[in-house]
Amino acid sequence: MDIAGQPKHPPKLTLPTKLAYGAGDFGAGLTSNLLAFSFLIFLTNVAGLEPLAAGTVLLIGKIWDAVNDPLVGILSDRTRTRWGRRYPWIALTGIPFGITFLLNWIVPGFTSQIALFWYYVVVSIAFQIFFTTTNLPYSTLTAEMTEDYDERTELTSFRLAFSLGGAVLILALGLVVSQLVSDPGRQYQVLGALGGGISIFTIYWCIFGTFRHSQQQAAYRSATTNESQTNNQESFFQQLKIVFSNRPFLFVVGIYLFSWLALQITATIIPFYVTFWMGADDYFLAALLVQGTAIIMMFVCNVLAKRIGKKGLYFLGSGFWILVQIALFFLQPGQLNALYLLCIFASFGVATAYVVPWSILPDVIELNELQTGQRSEGAFYAFMTLLQKMGLAAGIFLVSLALETSGFAKDAIEQPESALLAIRFFMGPVPLILLIGGMILAYFYPITKATHQETLLKLAERRKQTQ
Repeated sequence: MDIAGQPKHPPKLTLPTKLAYGAGDFGAGLTSNLLAFSFLIFLTNVAGLEPLAAGTVLLIGKIWDAVNDPLVGILSDRTRTRWGRRYPWIALTGIPFGITFLLNWIVPGFTSQIALFWYYVVVSIAFQIFFTTTNLPYSTLTAEMTEDYDERTELTSFRLAFSLGGAVLILALGLVVSQLVSDPGRQYQVLGALGGGISIFTIYWCIFGTFRHSQQQAAYRSATTNESQTNNQESFFQQLKIVFSNRPFLFVVGIYLFSWLALQITATIIPFYVTFWMGADDYFLAALLVQGTAIIMMFVCNVLAKRIGKKGLYFLGSGFWILVQIALFFLQPGQLNALYLLCIFASFGVATAYVVPWSILPDVIELNELQTGQRSEGAFYAFMTLLQKMGLAAGIFLVSLALETSGFAKDAIEQPESALLAIRFFMGPVPLILLIGGMILAYFYPITKATHQETLLKLAERRKQTQ
């Protein structure tokens, strides 16, 4: 501390703080994963919606998010309370987040397709609202808890490891529940209740475990930064212009969108691929192997990023993932052991798709602060979260459209050849093309570790001059 009682050095990130921070994404990973893998097949085979109507449910929810996400991001940037900018949002909406997740898995018993369709539209929108108001302010804490380049990669690894931990847990629970509960509708209700309850618990673990560190970091930043420069008072459209005039951010957007869309399309099609092409009784094991191994790969990615850089890591992981997608397209029915092995191999690529975009985003925010004199974490994270959800919606909608047009029969065990070809096409060539697009953008991404260090030095010098 200096003589004025202000901190001279940033607070140290402890292991309990990192764990608590990571726990904040546990519920987001859990809920997003069950929706990604199971919502389309639930809506068609359990709730009884036609494939295209089921895909449209998610699409409408994401169109709403086109307004919802940036609005919440900007409002959280402007929030001023004794508890900070982000924590009131997380604390007040954590419980509704868990409750509305459960409502997605309730079959209301409507006989009308129109009534059924609008029920799921309403509950899907409600869930997305509370997902945003909880998870978006949480996501921005990465940039606020540390300014260190490597610490951010480590913090991102903890966050995404917990996210994948939630994803794995719900798939493991799905495997267990499917063995214990015979009725498919009841299975999803149980999973919805468990997922909602666990999500609420981990959200409040994050709040109580990170609040003190965030307050200390805010005090340090306040002591070294001119708040009039960093507090963003721009209008929505001005912030929109700032965000999308940031060239490195556009690269991050493209990399993330290609990677996430490939991931979501693969996740959406896996239940159909495993069930109707491979002939397995349960798709939860295949999904579990991908996500479970990816948790370990998160920490492998953290080590590799320090050795070969974030860009090199992305190339390595995506290249490996492309080979897996090619092999899955040519896999034949009944080759389940090969399927499960490929699922394990795919986990490395999945881990890089999670780690790299989220770990380079804070670097973009620092560059934006240097260029504009303002910090806009909420706005940048809002548009990244929006793209994550749009990727999920677009993936599900494209798969549902392909199933509808290829003659997929929701009540049939045996599917026509046209439907099987569509399923295989979305399992192999489509993700492959998307991953290649992401690699091209990663090649031209301009921020390196050296340029980021230069940005931080310039920011430190500016802060000294404004004190």
